[in-house]
Amino acid sequence: MAKRDNGLNLQSSNLITRFFIGLFVAFMSVFILGPLFWLALQAFTTTWTFPNIKPDGWTLIWWRRVFETPSMVEAIRNSFITAVICLPAAYAAARYNYIGRRVFLIGMFAANSFPKLGLFASIATLFYALNLMGTMVGVIIIQLLGTIIYMTWIPAAAFAAVPKNLEEAARDAGASKFRVFRGITLRMAAPGIFVAMVMSFISAFDEAQGTYLVGAPSFFTMPTEMYALVLTYPVQIAAVFSILLAAPSVLLIGLARKQIIGGQLAEGFQIK
Repeated sequence: MAKRDNGLNLQSSNLITRFFIGLFVAFMSVFILGPLFWLALQAFTTTWTFPNIKPDGWTLIWWRRVFETPSMVEAIRNSFITAVICLPAAYAAARYNYIGRRVFLIGMFAANSFPKLGLFASIATLFYALNLMGTMVGVIIIQLLGTIIYMTWIPAAAFAAVPKNLEEAARDAGASKFRVFRGITLRMAAPGIFVAMVMSFISAFDEAQGTYLVGAPSFFTMPTEMYALVLTYPVQIAAVFSILLAAPSVLLIGLARKQIIGGQLAEGFQIK
């Protein structure tokens, strides 16, 4: 009888636990997906007035207005240009040997250990002296502070995950060092390098605080343009721009999902 009561109590406890877990998951789903769903609807509505439960009408005019506004088109172009330039720049800074490389990398890592806004304000004083304020070069340097982390740590983890016995077996079979690197090491580390490029692109593409402080009022990207959109434009314009800003990140994360979740990349981060 006692065992039966214990079994019932345990079953009840499991049901209660599952209920609260399900409630929490539902709440988080609404909290995270709700605003995204609202933005997706706003991007195609004429107006949506309270207390109506559905939009007053549907239109594509807001999408056309975004691509007809020169400042918004320039911000979109600037975001892609700076993000793409940061990829080879960060990889070269992290992987190649040059004078002062160690000091440079330590400085980059240390820069990510402090509150960014105070750091950006300090960098701005230096940029004024070097005439880098309001320039693409200044914005790229700011964005490198974030991308250099991904381009160093993730590829290093990917290379560390390559089994040494495979490289040694290939060398014993007579393969040259370059052939071993190209055929085994680089091929197996490629998913990690791809993930590093994806994360670096997203970091540079979404960086806002430093870009706004250094680039404005002459150089704007999509994240910094959002400040003006939220304050001065209809909510539908901001919704369209938000979708355009989020789309590349979602697409790239989806492409790199398998490498991010597991495989050789995850093995490279294990502490042994």
